[in-house]
Amino acid sequence: MQNNASAGIFTTQFWLLGLSSFLFSSSFNMLIPELPGYLSTMGGGDYKGAIIGLFTLTAGLSRPFSGRLTDRIGRVPVMAFGSLVCFVCGFLYPVFTTVMPFLLLRLVHGFSTGFKPTGTSAYVADIVPANRRGEAMGIHGMCMGVGSAFGPAIGSLISQAFSLNALFYTSSFFAFLSIAILLNMKETLKEKQRLSVDAFKITRRDIFEPDVLSPALITFLCYFGYGAVSTVTPDFSTYLGLTNRGYYFMVFTLFSILIRLFAGKISDQHGRMPVTIAGCCVLTCAMIITGYADSITLFLIGAAFFGMAMGILSPVLSAWTVDLSGDNNRGRAIATMFISLEAGIGLGAFLSAGLFKNQRENLPLVFFSMAGFALAALAYTVTIYQFKKRRTRAV
Repeated sequence: MQNNASAGIFTTQFWLLGLSSFLFSSSFNMLIPELPGYLSTMGGGDYKGAIIGLFTLTAGLSRPFSGRLTDRIGRVPVMAFGSLVCFVCGFLYPVFTTVMPFLLLRLVHGFSTGFKPTGTSAYVADIVPANRRGEAMGIHGMCMGVGSAFGPAIGSLISQAFSLNALFYTSSFFAFLSIAILLNMKETLKEKQRLSVDAFKITRRDIFEPDVLSPALITFLCYFGYGAVSTVTPDFSTYLGLTNRGYYFMVFTLFSILIRLFAGKISDQHGRMPVTIAGCCVLTCAMIITGYADSITLFLIGAAFFGMAMGILSPVLSAWTVDLSGDNNRGRAIATMFISLEAGIGLGAFLSAGLFKNQRENLPLVFFSMAGFALAALAYTVTIYQFKKRRTRAV
């Protein structure tokens, strides 16, 4: 693999991949703050949980296929397909203007994140040395994070200054640029196979890679909070008087970007589990602070803590997953982690919408419940870390 040939990570391929990921992340994240209100205008206010839930459902279901295809036909085609889905869906939102077609489109749109991040994570692992994997995941995550930070804020501005249709077409344009970059990148999979029907035959092993159980389970529990944030914070922003519903997303992602610069590197030096424990602690605090928020200031402090938690957990859990995988099952291992991630986000979205019920007084219950999942992840990580230390002493 290329990562054995060079000790550096700051290659042209790495930065091109980062730019493509920034554009991809901006493309679908710029829609998030405006979609709940858009759905309400159609008369679908009771289905707000489905905006994120359906998106993540398809993303999760497609992971076994994207993982298998990543290991067979290559990283670049899988990434390009994910961006292509964003490109097409942006043009279809103005056409699908009633509740059920809109929800169907959200289901289709989920294929984008079901494919692009799987191929991207495998590509990053291919081109960086193992001893700098956490650092590389953190820096690449920063590129995704910039898109996540500015995409929602830019999306709200475009919607307010022009129209929702202009927002949808801008989303498509960003996805198109992402594809253009990918098509000029060198493939890193050495033994590629032709696309065939056999590539879509999924086995139980393609759905779940047991070698990565621990990071997958922690990912599942931690991302319940992400599902809740994506679903109810636009309404929370409105209740508190924030006219731009993208501000919460911008603050949390900016703090996520800052912490990513250090979290992955620290985990390379001191281990994945101690840093994961720190991330779970910060995530628990974030959910509790947001639950108590009765002012814009406290609300945005909760966003900052949430950003720090995700900035710690995302690169570290990704690197931990890759650590436990081999070259031949890397796509499958990464797909397993992302299936867990999407399951957590999707269930968190549906659960938070069910608890919220479009009633402001229910918001504390939503976030205190999400803190419970973060505590469960913390307890599990501490348990396996203590077990590992005892076993190391015994040896």
